[in-house]
Amino acid sequence: MKLRHTLLAAISLAFAASAAHAEIKVGVVVSATGPAASLGIPERNTVALLPTTIGGEPVRYIVLDDASDTTTAVKNARKLVAEDKVDVLIGSTTSPASLAMIDVAAETSTPMISLAASARIVSPMDDKKRWIFKTPQNDQQMASAIVEHMTANNVKRVSFIGFANAYGEGWFEQFKKQAEEKGVELVANERFNPADTSVTGQALKLMAAKPDAVFIAGSGTPSALPQKTLRERGYKGPIYQTHGVANNDFLRICGKDCEGTLLPVGPVQMARSLDDSHPVKATALAYVEKYEAVHGEGSVSSFGAYAWDAGVLLEAAAPVALQVAKPGSAEFRSALRDALEGVKEVAGATGIYTMSADDHLGLDERSRVMIEIRNGTWSLLK
Repeated sequence: MKLRHTLLAAISLAFAASAAHAEIKVGVVVSATGPAASLGIPERNTVALLPTTIGGEPVRYIVLDDASDTTTAVKNARKLVAEDKVDVLIGSTTSPASLAMIDVAAETSTPMISLAASARIVSPMDDKKRWIFKTPQNDQQMASAIVEHMTANNVKRVSFIGFANAYGEGWFEQFKKQAEEKGVELVANERFNPADTSVTGQALKLMAAKPDAVFIAGSGTPSALPQKTLRERGYKGPIYQTHGVANNDFLRICGKDCEGTLLPVGPVQMARSLDDSHPVKATALAYVEKYEAVHGEGSVSSFGAYAWDAGVLLEAAAPVALQVAKPGSAEFRSALRDALEGVKEVAGATGIYTMSADDHLGLDERSRVMIEIRNGTWSLLK
């Protein structure tokens, strides 16, 4: 009898401990393999550096690879929600995958923090997108930095080539609108796929339009192909890329053909070169030092920082949601969504986040700087 009472007491204590410390489950989908792997690998690496406790509760991260495939991203999201019962989704790496995951998050009332850039992921706001947030800068913000640089350097005619997907289309829309407003003419408009092995036809059309500059709207190592083709065909003018290429694998693949490339990036990419007065320098450096302590000097990219900032947002929002409900419940997921929407002036590695009911990104001009590739590395433009 005494043993029975002891066992019952132990079981009661175990249940009490479990109730007192409910686990926050975070489902993560990244492109760790496939064409977008150069973006997804640093994101996956960064997840291992995210906090293991928030608000006094343990946090468990369940990471799945979508292999840069949209259908797989959706399957992963459904598994994480239905089988693993996650409280929040993070991912995926690419815009098409993130856009496809929106339905899963909205149907299951699960907040989601995307690591992809397209503005379409969070706008225009509607009943589905109210569950979606993201950490990368919008195309609009980065496009404005490119257009400003072009107009300051007398670029009047631009040939455009972008991915034949949501990323490329989003960039085309934003760039065309802002370029026309500033008197910059789009003289050619071409597309290519991330898995293409040749873009010679497109490159010749871009050059035939006699542009002052070429703008390539792609991400990861596939964006090196049109740039290398243009240089091989004799194009000597300036080439602009998006922040989607801001990783060392792109530098390695593109090689000497990258020299002189111009692009906007998040401040984390140039954290050590920023003025001490820059509002993001301290928080960006904190991430850089933590990542490089594990993966080596010069290993940081903006993409890992997007995953880091997803963790920063959770650290800010989860304690608020925990005051409402315990993890594992619909009430907690709803409260976490509300808390993410209420984030104000939270400093991450990418910028300062201030969310609202209409803005589920919350970044401003403090989230971007212009750089140039010089001597095979990144150089901050003052």
